[in-house]
Formats: sequence, C-alpha cells, structure tokens
Amino acid sequence: MTRVLLVEDEQKIADFVIQGLESEGYQATHKIDGLAGLDTALNASFDLILLDIMLPGKSGTEIVQIIREKEIKTPVIMLTAKSELSDKLLGFSLGADDYLAKPFFMEELIARCKALLNRNKNINTDVITVGELTLDKVTRRVNWRGRSMILSQREFTLLEYLMRSPGNVFTRQQIMQFVWGIDFNTQTNIVDVCIQRIRRKLINTEKNELSEFPIESIRGIGYKIKKSD
Repeated sequence: MTRVLLVEDEQKIADFVIQGLESEGYQATHKIDGLAGLDTALNASFDLILLDIMLPGKSGTEIVQIIREKEIKTPVIMLTAKSELSDKLLGFSLGADDYLAKPFFMEELIARCKALLNRNKNINTDVITVGELTLDKVTRRVNWRGRSMILSQREFTLLEYLMRSPGNVFTRQQIMQFVWGIDFNTQTNIVDVCIQRIRRKLINTEKNELSEFPIESIRGIGYKIKKSD
C-alpha cells in the first residue's frame, strides 16, 4: 500500500486531502504541525510527502531542507497558499519535487501524486543501497559483501526501515511499532533477536566482520544504519 505523510495545520483541508487519498487506496498519516511532521518524516518510511509551507513549529521549507540533508529522498509536494515565483523557486532549490497552490482540485493533486510515484518507480526505488548493503524489495533478497540471503518478512521490514534513513537512530519502541505494530512499552527483546538473525545471515564470522556490518547498536536506545562514506 502506498504510504503518504500529510503535514497540514488546517483540519478542513487535511480532511479533504485524506478523503481523496484514501479513495485512491493510499494510506494517509496526518500531522498538524511542523515539529511532529519533521519527526515523523525522519523516523518512519513513506512513499510520498505532502507538505504545507506555513506551519507552526517548523515551516515546510525547513522540513524539506532537513530531510534532504538527512539523505531522505522521498518525493515531496508542497501545498501552500503562497504562489509567488520566488517561493516556488525556494522550495525547489531545497529539494521539493512539485508545488501546488491552494485552493486546488483533488483530481489535480492525485494526478501529481501518481506522476511522482510513477517517476520514482522508473528509477528503481525497489532497490535500496547503503554502502555495500543492498536490499531488493521485489525479490526480498539482501546482499552484503558477496553474501546474498532472502530474509523473513519481519527481518526484511526491519532492515528496510533502518536503511531508508541511514544515520538516524531508531529506538526499540519505534522499531516495534513499525515492524510488529506494538505501540506500548514492553520488556520483550524481539528487536534485538531479529537484529541478531539478520547479522548471522549476512556476516562471515570467519572474517570477523561484525564491527564492519552497517547495523550499529546504540547502547540503551536502539539501532541505526551507518551512513556510507
């Protein structure tokens, strides 16, 4: 299912957009301010981001700038009442992919969403690469230093979640919520066990590669994928 993050502080507009997205079969996540929107964009995986410019907490342009600096390549459509050319150019220069001025027809927004999603498919977004680690979403196969394995569904989802935001630290609770749908505190070690299984499948123990494998444990917090040099 196509996952869309909508960051919009006007509830009526948000309801209108969410209804249109869900009618197309998209899964919409709505955040009402810039800080919550930025946190969600950095810590969860989406296929598309719809972003208002004038937001409380963080502006849309600030959010675009930060997520691009974090190497998050998710396509972004700016939704705003500001239609001056200078505003559009600023958004594009910071990494926005498209720009739609309010008010707009839902049909046009959906058409722009589909165009961006199709464009990304054409550049093979089914393959995610971070350094020597490659994940193929079609074959569900992961490659690292010549070792190629098919992971279980949970292992694959967890690894993809980390790889979409290299360098970002994810807490165990965030990982449990995304991979297992557990949104409450628990003493289970299922995240650590799953990480161990991924490592065992891909690491050549005879070559002592554990310290070089890109999944890094952050003591007392969780895990991250190391950024490639």
